[in-house]
Amino acid sequence: MADDSLRSVIETIAKALVDSPEEVTVKEIDGEATVVLELRVAHPDLGKIIGKQGRTARAMRTILRGAGMKLKKRFVLEILE
Repeated sequence: MADDSLRSVIETIAKALVDSPEEVTVKEIDGEATVVLELRVAHPDLGKIIGKQGRTARAMRTILRGAGMKLKKRFVLEILE
């Protein structure tokens, strides 16, 4: 349940940043102790998701890390082309 809300948080953040929000997808791969979130955006929007020197991507990963500590799970954000 909480994993799904984190997926939607990442999706909402990504949609707010890109020019083509309809092409944003977040796929959740659930493991035993780790949840992998695969974020896919349109190729021209890739730089907006990563941010200058990776700051935006790092910020989203920090959000996941903080929530993961509370949920006692590890969350990994993968940004796919």
